[in-house]
Amino acid sequence: MSKEQTGHDTQIDLDVIRERYEAERKKRLKPSGTDQYTFTDGKFAKFADDPYAPEPQPRNARREDLDVLVIGTGIGGIQLAAKLDQSSIGNFLLVDIAADFGGTWYWNRYPGLRCDVESYIYLPFLEETGYVPTERYTRGSEIFAYCQKLGRHFNLYERTLFQTKVTGITWNEDDARWMVTTSRGDELRARFVTTQSGIFGKPQLPGIPGIEDFAGCTFHSARWRYDYTGGGSDGGLDKLADKRVGIVGTGTTALQVVPELAAAAQEVTVFQRTPTAVGVRDNSPTDIEWFKSQPAGWQARRIKTFNALSMGENVDCPVDDGWARFFRRLIGSVATLPPEELSPEGIARAQEIADFAYNADVRARVDEFVRDPQKADLLKAYYRTMCKRPGFSDHYLPVFDLDHVKLVDVSGGIDRITADGVVVNGVEHKLDCLILCTGFELGTTWAHQAGYDVIGRDATKLSDKWSQGLITYHGLFSQGFPNMFFMGLTQTGITINVPQMLQEQADHLTFVIKHCIDNNIRTVDTTSEAEDSWQQTIGAITEARRPFLEACTPGYYNAEGNVGDRRSAIGSGWYLPSTQFFEMWSQWRSAGAFEGLVLEK
Repeated sequence: MSKEQTGHDTQIDLDVIRERYEAERKKRLKPSGTDQYTFTDGKFAKFADDPYAPEPQPRNARREDLDVLVIGTGIGGIQLAAKLDQSSIGNFLLVDIAADFGGTWYWNRYPGLRCDVESYIYLPFLEETGYVPTERYTRGSEIFAYCQKLGRHFNLYERTLFQTKVTGITWNEDDARWMVTTSRGDELRARFVTTQSGIFGKPQLPGIPGIEDFAGCTFHSARWRYDYTGGGSDGGLDKLADKRVGIVGTGTTALQVVPELAAAAQEVTVFQRTPTAVGVRDNSPTDIEWFKSQPAGWQARRIKTFNALSMGENVDCPVDDGWARFFRRLIGSVATLPPEELSPEGIARAQEIADFAYNADVRARVDEFVRDPQKADLLKAYYRTMCKRPGFSDHYLPVFDLDHVKLVDVSGGIDRITADGVVVNGVEHKLDCLILCTGFELGTTWAHQAGYDVIGRDATKLSDKWSQGLITYHGLFSQGFPNMFFMGLTQTGITINVPQMLQEQADHLTFVIKHCIDNNIRTVDTTSEAEDSWQQTIGAITEARRPFLEACTPGYYNAEGNVGDRRSAIGSGWYLPSTQFFEMWSQWRSAGAFEGLVLEK
């Protein structure tokens, strides 16, 4: 057998650990892939209802001609609107089904919610607003309030239609306008449309028989029922003192929710398919003097160096957290290789060993907090770190040492849900409340996630063109859908710090839109040749990542183990490293040739 010394006082038996990873993967693999989930349509539509806002007040339908319609009022929509305004493009409108700004942070208000990226790089416009985050990893309630603050700061409230769902978008070739209809009877004629259907907003449900039969209270974590639990997103769930609460799912949401439930409920039963690797969070209040001492431009530099570090570049980055320490391990493993081993295979092997060692250390943390050996074994994760979004918490593992917190292994699936509880391996676990921390709809087609279709040139439906996956140029443009731009996880450069990715997109799109407006450009579309070339580029990157993804435990990143499923935006691929992608965009703008696009006067 092959054994390696990692440099972190950990010896790794490569054959043994690879076999364990593969065995754990197979236990959780289902042939149905992402189709194992149920979505908030039809009889399950109630799981997507907004519990935070009253029914919308009647208003007159709007009939407007716009330069830009921005669909979505999450952080990406705010960033784009702010950039448009700063570029003297004022004739725009935002629209969202939510009742306020925030996007992810509007819908997700579960107790214990925090950002898993430093607030100093996650919250945009800190220098512009002068806002000082209260903590290094700030609470969701503070992020939501900050989104509202940005809405006020950039005067966006008066330019936004909330509680308004887009129902259709159709291209009018004669007028070179998009005709957009909404659930409130609006008819909006937009010269340009940007759309970002959201990443963590639309819940997905486990496809478990009987989910609608449960007689107790059941809801998805992204639509938290505080009327039932009491308290708020900062905790204090005082109505659960006599309740038996079950929670399905143990991803990064559960890491934050379970400690709050354990502090409040009579009994908590956690149904776990796959354990999350839980690293140190190490949160702390913001040092006000440090924050105020930062020089001009500090946030942009901090954001850029963190992304470079996460892309494997050995840069001087001031961020020192769980993310940064992991990536420094990978970088360090390559830096110590002798010249004759600096091949792609040698680098991959060195990083694999470093990854194994990191996870061995993370698994060792479990034994520090959980005395029950059966619980401890179930809580240990056996997969490569970036197979899932890593978790960081200083409170999750300790609660499993409490007698009233149970852990049930459902790696083989849940039998069914009854009126009284959840049945696993023939045993019924009685519950009063069932909470579904089962993630978000990221495995379906773009049109299904967005909730509307787009009809472009020659009556071509976007749902048809993208039925088997996204087809774009640079992730933002799709041939046959002129003057429409797609933001989000759409074959662009991907970042751990999502607002950076969205800001790069907002900057790039605003450059294109402003050029078109200033130069009386009627339409902008991509060429089929540019689109085909980009698909080949994305396809090559996706294919290069296939061995890694195929070895991963089922999850978002590998379409629940079915790597060949390209229907979703994630499955359609993205560009890595994003540092290279963003530099390519910068050079593209500097050249001013609008390569790959057709601009019609």
